[in-house]
Amino acid sequence: MANKVLLISQQEIADLVKRLAYELDRDYRDRTPVLVGVLKGSFVFLADLIRQMQTPIRNIELMRLSSYGSATVSSGEVKMLMGLTLGVATHQDVILIEDIVDTGLSTSTALQAIQIQNPASLKLCALLSKPSRRQVSVEIDYLGVTIGDRFVVGYGIDMDEQYRQLPAIYALED
Repeated sequence: MANKVLLISQQEIADLVKRLAYELDRDYRDRTPVLVGVLKGSFVFLADLIRQMQTPIRNIELMRLSSYGSATVSSGEVKMLMGLTLGVATHQDVILIEDIVDTGLSTSTALQAIQIQNPASLKLCALLSKPSRRQVSVEIDYLGVTIGDRFVVGYGIDMDEQYRQLPAIYALED
């Protein structure tokens, strides 16, 4: 069993979410964006983020992708398990909400799936970025924090469906 080492505390997460909500409110002041959360990992972040935002939100949509299965390393193959409703992003300002951008493969797939719908604009908001693992270049428009090459869990992020309920973010170490 791996040991959990605290990486980002509940308070630090709250501060990051508040800052990101402020940045989104500032940039979308006169617009009503569609927020698209990537399941399952982003659901806690998405819920906290929208509660902090003052900007009216047109719609909240969810996509589900998988590239890990029960492993701690991406398989390199991204499966779209649940896509967007047809037309939901068309001519809309869309913000993709990710828990973590790791290899960039899942995020790139999600961005491409949204882009097909011809949004008015498309931006990426991620709580965490792990650039040392990046295989596909992805531009993160709103970023909480960059982390090192450690496998993390908690705050919605899992390892084989475990640890999502943890209120902080932990690195798993042997």
